[in-house]
Amino acid sequence: MISEIGRRQESAAAQPSMVEVEGLHKSYGNVEAVKGVSLAVPRGEAHFIIGPSGCGKSTLLRCINLLEEPSQGRMRVAGVAMSFGPGSKPIPVREQARYRARVGMVFQQFHLFPHMTAIENVMEGPRTVKRVKPAEARDIAEGLLRKVGLAEKRDSYPRHLSGGQAQRVAIARALAMSPEVVLFDEVTSALDPELVGEVLAVIRQLIKEGMTMIVVTHEMSFAHDVADKVIFMDGGVVACQGTAAEVLEHSTNPRVSAFLQRFRS
Repeated sequence: MISEIGRRQESAAAQPSMVEVEGLHKSYGNVEAVKGVSLAVPRGEAHFIIGPSGCGKSTLLRCINLLEEPSQGRMRVAGVAMSFGPGSKPIPVREQARYRARVGMVFQQFHLFPHMTAIENVMEGPRTVKRVKPAEARDIAEGLLRKVGLAEKRDSYPRHLSGGQAQRVAIARALAMSPEVVLFDEVTSALDPELVGEVLAVIRQLIKEGMTMIVVTHEMSFAHDVADKVIFMDGGVVACQGTAAEVLEHSTNPRVSAFLQRFRS
């Protein structure tokens, strides 16, 4: 079931977290990919999720965005409360679409519309989902392309963009919906190493501006520099979480140490 939670005029400290996940499970047949994960992300914070491949990181993000329906558990995201499992009703497609307008997601692969220019890709969400007038949508898109450093590529098609440029257009497209939370799923893993920095620079700026976000990444040094909290997942569970220093420098968890050893020269 899904319900809107009324906004209250309270101080930021008294407000609930922007993202609250409690006891979340996701199974595919007999395979349980996410096993009772709980986490909370306060408004304006950036939480980074790390862990080995196949540990459930991306599945967790897809559950938070409702691209995958959790098998069990509860979530409260951007003022929307949901419960899953026995006795819960399926969430109507229209309500899912309204929810995703508030929770942006940027994927490993860019998923840009190949027949649309950069500016048309960024305009598409506001025009089709929010019914924004074309002129207003164009103004929004132009501003966001400037923000990600691609004003000069506004009329370029995806095939004429580098991987880093295409990913920055994808970020602009997610921001065009004015989301309250943005989820980043390994957004640099498909890029050539020399293009990673330009995408991380955009994410760094969004963090400085106070965007609430959850970032799945293997960029350990970046997580160390900018994360408010680092969450280590292993085998579908949260095995360790804390500040970047606590997890990346001082963790006594042997699985964390073994994982991080791969990134140390």
